[in-house]
Amino acid sequence: MDFQELGTSGVQIPDIGLGTWKYTGGAEPFRRAVELGAGFIDTAEGYRNEEEVGKALEGIRDKVFLATKVSPGNLHEKDLLKAADQSLKKLNVDVIDLYQIHWPNDEIPIAETMGAMESLVDAGKVRFIGVSNFFVGQMQEAQDSLANARIVTNQVRYSLIDRSIESALLAYCQEQGVTVIAYSPLATGLGKLSDKDRTKAVETVAANTGKSQAQVALNWCLRQPRVMVIPKANSATHVEDDCGASGWRLSDSDLAILDAAYPR
Repeated sequence: MDFQELGTSGVQIPDIGLGTWKYTGGAEPFRRAVELGAGFIDTAEGYRNEEEVGKALEGIRDKVFLATKVSPGNLHEKDLLKAADQSLKKLNVDVIDLYQIHWPNDEIPIAETMGAMESLVDAGKVRFIGVSNFFVGQMQEAQDSLANARIVTNQVRYSLIDRSIESALLAYCQEQGVTVIAYSPLATGLGKLSDKDRTKAVETVAANTGKSQAQVALNWCLRQPRVMVIPKANSATHVEDDCGASGWRLSDSDLAILDAAYPR
């Protein structure tokens, strides 16, 4: 498993973690991920599974980098602080490694929200601050609202069939030292990748590399600096397959095949 720096924090995180939207796998996939070095687990209060995730992490919490998110309806200071305490309780942890704003909310002043986020860091309840689904301008405003802390991540959709962040957001994050956490990196299923490409480019590249189709699709995301991926894996077998996407790189010729099939 390859590792990269979380933002500019000096902390190392794996290229591959586990997303838990609609997760049904229980503890076994988490434990296998930790064994393979992919101990980055991402959830959210909006997923309504923090208690389940917390139970699955019993006995391995010290080996996991744990991320969760606050919902956009809870971005007023009082609501955010309460939501953080509830997440800590449900996850059964003393500190959240990465606390993220799940979606921006233009009806609530970002300065109020980021002030509350920073107070959680100062209180020792949160180690790092992240955002999710933020555009460049929103990220700039959010960062300007922080006194001392830095935004270390932006979690956004990124896959072969959704390359929209390549227009501006990806470059901004790379320039600012912000880690991009790619969710739905398999486009919620390899079938959707096939539906978008009748040339079977992913299958072709999988044959060229001796890798699985999932590994090809995930490695394509990882070709970009400061990008990590969090596919969902409801079984240990799927975790093993996903983790095989790290530690190698697609050739220029294989990248050309994929770019031709899935243009920006």
